[in-house]
Amino acid sequence: MTFPALEQYLARLHSVNHGGAHAEVRSDCRVWLDADGRAQGRYFNTTLTSVFQPVRLIDALAGNGAVIGYEGFAHSYSSSDNGLYLWKLLDHAASDDESIELDRLCRMLHSINFYRQAEAAAGDLYLSVHARLLAAVDSNHGMAFRRILNLLELPHEKIVLQLPTITENQGWLLNYVLDNYRRNHFRLAVNADDVAQAAALLEKVRPDVIKIDARGVTHDEHTTRFLEQCAARGIQVIFKRLEKARDLEVLQQLARIVTLPLHAQGFLWDLPQAALHAFAASAGTPPAQPDGLPATSVDLGGA
Repeated sequence: MTFPALEQYLARLHSVNHGGAHAEVRSDCRVWLDADGRAQGRYFNTTLTSVFQPVRLIDALAGNGAVIGYEGFAHSYSSSDNGLYLWKLLDHAASDDESIELDRLCRMLHSINFYRQAEAAAGDLYLSVHARLLAAVDSNHGMAFRRILNLLELPHEKIVLQLPTITENQGWLLNYVLDNYRRNHFRLAVNADDVAQAAALLEKVRPDVIKIDARGVTHDEHTTRFLEQCAARGIQVIFKRLEKARDLEVLQQLARIVTLPLHAQGFLWDLPQAALHAFAASAGTPPAQPDGLPATSVDLGGA
């Protein structure tokens, strides 16, 4: 699948970047391309780009199965590797306006860097909404992002916006934001720290996806009942932060007995990479490095 409007936009960026004044252009442009065609952007003195981590189907026998989507993360730019996670950069933005600007920049970079790759046609793009953005944006959530996608002719129906974990007294805010994103025709995911919190969210909102922390997941009646409720309502379930083999074993047990396809992502299977084709060789292979993995990153992608 090709996206002519995106290709034209990338061609214009390439033309500007190679017009004879590359250094001057980079200091002034909001978005530019590196030598490999990756889109980059600037936030204060930090150069940003995108990396992606697959969301995979849990194979009850083999572990990691087919890739069904990718989550975008903001990294500092490096010409030699995938750069560094930008740990809580939004938390330290100087103002709400600057945090909104940073979030929109990340959202745009992730969309460009994802859909310029041929492998993007095979899956969805998951982008997170930072908690600070929920209160900072006081109008139509998602409208600015939808406008960018329309200009680049990118498929908004393939993008899932992930809302952060919401405290109980912020329930009104969650419903307000969900309603706004739905009005802009986005699919929505909510995050939960555990199955109990996910079950409570299931009763309060109608998400398309629920993402649950896989660390310490248990195979019990409460969990299986929750998964069957999701199956009945057509809600996709993704277990995030899958880092240990013992948690994978529990998820495989659940995958054998519930009617709902289960999905997961985490360092147990995949380290984030800029190039989507880097994950093709690892599809269906046994997971490696079950313990001692680095701490899970904080995502800064799209609001």
